[in-house]
Amino acid sequence: PQVKRVVIGVGRDKKSAVIHRDSPNHQEVPGIFWRSTLWAATELPVNNQAGGDRGADVTIREPTENGLIFRALEIPPDIKDAKKHIEILQELNKKVKQKYPPTEKDLERHPSMHRTDTCDMFTVAYGEIYLVSDTDDTLLRPGDTAVVLGVNHAWSNRSDKPCMIIGTMVH
Repeated sequence: PQVKRVVIGVGRDKKSAVIHRDSPNHQEVPGIFWRSTLWAATELPVNNQAGGDRGADVTIREPTENGLIFRALEIPPDIKDAKKHIEILQELNKKVKQKYPPTEKDLERHPSMHRTDTCDMFTVAYGEIYLVSDTDDTLLRPGDTAVVLGVNHAWSNRSDKPCMIIGTMVH
């Protein structure tokens, strides 16, 4: 996948201008996800004069306290072998220092079940995906938006094509 990012800020002569025209920060776990961190902040309200590419070095799953992360996330179809899916995600959870490891009951709902302390706002760009909660599964298609308020959730791609969601996580 490719995401074209354009950042407009203070340029030469103190006038607004394009200051970044790329999306350099991509991470991937093949078969699990591809993501590009488009922007981030470690403070709220956001300091628009901070300078530099604030998304370039972000590798953590969720924003720091009083911060935000804006990402594009592509999720391939679910791995058919649930046990293997769980094993891969358990290893990933260790790497990203998942604050709330999923319980066995959580994993029965879906191998990617997780929770953060963030308010997450996502819109489906292409493909389709189920947003899974402890009690429901909701199909989302292009243009559909989901808001996740710091609760258990998972993304389940039951189709045969990848799904791209674009969203912001706010601590």
